[in-house]
Amino acid sequence: MAENSSCCTPEGSCHSGGTDVQVGEVTTTYRVTGMTCGHCEGAVSSEIGELAGVSSVQAVAATGLVTVTSKAPLDEDAVRAAVDEAGYELVGQAA
Repeated sequence: MAENSSCCTPEGSCHSGGTDVQVGEVTTTYRVTGMTCGHCEGAVSSEIGELAGVSSVQAVAATGLVTVTSKAPLDEDAVRAAVDEAGYELVGQAA
């Protein structure tokens, strides 16, 4: 029988003990001002999507919210620089 390479036990429990292992992805929502249309959404999504570790970006002009999924938490300054490059302003993380 081959060794199970999964981090989970056969009983289905994960990470028992004091292991500090991150599994999956991190989703963070940011508030961005200045987006008014689909073009704006695309520009912001494109710039943030170029950041290392980002797997998906969903920008919604109507709400000003940008939801980013990444392999690890992103540096907010890097996100701010990407939003600035697109021509908009990052207010910060949405509550």
